[in-house]
Amino acid sequence: MSPRFDGAHVLVVGGTSGIGQGIVEGFRAAGASVTATGATQAECTFPGTCPLDVRDPAAVTALIGAFPDLHHVIYTAGIIRRGAEHDPEVFAEVLDINLTGAMRVAAAARPLLAAAKGTLTLTASMHSFFAGPLIPGYSASKGGIAQLTKSLAIAWASEGIRVNALAPGWIATPLTAALRQDPAREAPILARTPLARWGTPADLAGPALFLASPLADFITGTVLPVDGGYLAA
Repeated sequence: MSPRFDGAHVLVVGGTSGIGQGIVEGFRAAGASVTATGATQAECTFPGTCPLDVRDPAAVTALIGAFPDLHHVIYTAGIIRRGAEHDPEVFAEVLDINLTGAMRVAAAARPLLAAAKGTLTLTASMHSFFAGPLIPGYSASKGGIAQLTKSLAIAWASEGIRVNALAPGWIATPLTAALRQDPAREAPILARTPLARWGTPADLAGPALFLASPLADFITGTVLPVDGGYLAA
């Protein structure tokens, strides 16, 4: 049976598209009240969504500080700038959103999560385990997410907060559209993936629900690959 989240308030940062939207739909189907954020107002097209610039500490604090309660936070906001991340300014922007933004949200949510004995789930990546020559900023940010997950899991365990991360493989989202449209780049990806397909945002919903549920009560500090076996190949 799938875990239920009736009465729980869940925040999914970056939940208006891609992996985040798939996780939002999973939690809503499981009975949760979900707040989802997008980077701009234009992205917030369905009920329960609002804009949030994770680079703005005041905006992060204002949004989360307005919640009466919060049981689970999932951070899926992220960008990738293939080929441009060797520019230090672009590198810094990628880290600010993917890594420092995650820490801003985590720090702001900590008191509410402690009160609820809740969970924080970050979004790592295959690139938490290996690097990409065109994406030094993305690779560094996702390596940082893996270590941030472990650090916060240790630091916050005494407060009853569990901290884990999902490490998606090759998922069909706007971030991977260029790869999926290039047969020369797509073919080796599918050839190495034992399940021989692209993942979907819905493939991340089940693992996200599991990590936030009582089924995972003895799991913290873990980075869980959801990659169709890519890392094992």
